[in-house]
Amino acid sequence: MEQSSVVNSEKGIIRWISIIAVIVPVLVAILLFMPTKIDVASDWVYFLPHLNAVINSAATLALIAGVVFIKKGNIEYHRAAMTAAFGLGAIFLISYVVYHATAESTTFGGEGWIRPVYYFILITHIVLAAVALFPILLAYYYGHTDQRVKHRKVVKFAFPIWLYVTVTGVIVYLMISPYYNF
Repeated sequence: MEQSSVVNSEKGIIRWISIIAVIVPVLVAILLFMPTKIDVASDWVYFLPHLNAVINSAATLALIAGVVFIKKGNIEYHRAAMTAAFGLGAIFLISYVVYHATAESTTFGGEGWIRPVYYFILITHIVLAAVALFPILLAYYYGHTDQRVKHRKVVKFAFPIWLYVTVTGVIVYLMISPYYNF
């Protein structure tokens, strides 16, 4: 393949990554703030926050395993761990959207010093989750296409953001779970 063809192909992929990284958070926000929720006439959706916490925990472990494997020079296991983290993130996103499109949001009932702590963690989690998709997708693309120099540059940003989002997702769940009304 010609060099200019490869460059144009990569530009197209990066354009798609950019579009996805914008559309997904916008769609999630729309679903979260819909005036009326989608009626599924079923209580099964109330299990999803618990499942999401498990998925986030597993994604955290996969991310950490990926770092351990790459530090040991085991690229094959690193790729497997990061692919697992990526897949878990996709499953989480689907589950999260289904839950928030069908169930009313739970209000945090904590009082005193824990309230601002909860909201700080929640707000930083939401903001970083919204911006995390672009560097995660870019890092995954560069890793998948074996562009190691570019992959390393992006991972310096993507990994800590992704790890923070998975860990704080579980913390937010643990803090709000006593206030679920189901």
